[in-house]
Amino acid sequence: MGSQALHTTLLNKYCDARLPWYTIYPTVPDFSTTIGARTCQTWLNRLPPDEPVSLYLHVPFCRSICWYCGFPTSLARGERPIRNYLTSLREEIRLVAERLPRALPVNDVHFGGGTPTTISAVDFQALIELLRRYFAFSTSASIAIEIDPRALTTEMAQSLGAAGVSRASIGVQSFDPKVQRAVNRFQSETQTASAVESLRLQGISRINFDLLFGLPHQTVQSCVNSARTAVAMRPDRLAVFGYAHVPSYMKRQRQIDETALPDNVARVEQAAAMANTLVSAGYRQIGLDHFALPDDELTLAQEAGRLRRNSLGYSADTCKTVIGLGPSAIGRLGDGYVQNAADTATYSRHIGAGRLATSKGCCLTEEDRLRAAIIERLMCDLEADVPALCAAHGFDPIGFLDSADRLEMLTEDGIVEIQDGFIRVKHEHRFVVRAVAAAFDAHLDRTPY
Repeated sequence: MGSQALHTTLLNKYCDARLPWYTIYPTVPDFSTTIGARTCQTWLNRLPPDEPVSLYLHVPFCRSICWYCGFPTSLARGERPIRNYLTSLREEIRLVAERLPRALPVNDVHFGGGTPTTISAVDFQALIELLRRYFAFSTSASIAIEIDPRALTTEMAQSLGAAGVSRASIGVQSFDPKVQRAVNRFQSETQTASAVESLRLQGISRINFDLLFGLPHQTVQSCVNSARTAVAMRPDRLAVFGYAHVPSYMKRQRQIDETALPDNVARVEQAAAMANTLVSAGYRQIGLDHFALPDDELTLAQEAGRLRRNSLGYSADTCKTVIGLGPSAIGRLGDGYVQNAADTATYSRHIGAGRLATSKGCCLTEEDRLRAAIIERLMCDLEADVPALCAAHGFDPIGFLDSADRLEMLTEDGIVEIQDGFIRVKHEHRFVVRAVAAAFDAHLDRTPY
């Protein structure tokens, strides 16, 4: 078999869209409804009073709906739904704070969505002030926010600067007009550059871009062109995600023409071309799908061996605890994961009744923690010292490696190298690292590839 044919065979074998992205482990489909508000309250009570935490706030509204989006969000047709949501969110902040041992120190805050900047400038500043009232922000606390540049006003940019926002993540996806029409997201290069300039004028100098490959009508050349256009604006980091087409789960994706989607081989070619473009422009490749300038926090974290993986992707955040606020928000507490009700009405009903909105979660076993540690190192470093991690968690590495039955096949196919239990994913196969991580997923369907 020729090298190209072998390459194609391996991609088709291991590029399974059903595999989790392993931002957390166990993954959300494995969460149980037996974990509810009472359990969450107990876990909040147990948090160490002096250990810094991160806060994640989910804003479930957008001014227009992009058909590719896989996140829980809805169209904001007026201001009333947003005002009602803010009322519930402010009350949830109070309810959570009351269940904590004290005003916990905060190192990181992230506003995600949806589009967090659907909140008015005045309401956003008031929300930051409320968080500062209930939590003890460190002097170096980082506040990050996701932004749709098409709707960023000067007033909002000024408000973000005044509130202490230090990082902004800008959705781009693709600059190709044909691709934009196919996914219902029309965004010019000028709009994006204007947003970047407005943010930098307000002192928000750390800028992230999100790009996508695998969208309808995308080609290698259009992906490279989008990457080059993005590089010209010199963001500090870029995330280059693969579009996940799951119309059975996300109804809005049924608007996308499936016949225009690239196959697995084309997707990997697009991802590789974008990676080469960004690396050639001076960015360092971080894990599977992130790129950062040499002095960015992600690059420094990777070099120091402390790169982390959380529900937002790759992170330099070292906090063990994440408190999730808002509909669908996921929290990582000492005992396990909790997730709020995804539906905004259900979330608000729980909060209005004076109880936490936890709808499901996962109580972590010691084995879960070990598997999570191995998967995180594979996803972050493309390698994992399984014996050392097993020793740290009190497990026998021989038995643990033997139970990962897919490793033998991955080794035979040349995806990984294993020496004395140390697993290394070959650089040319980093695009299938999820398949390697899946070898340690005890919850995954064990059907062979």
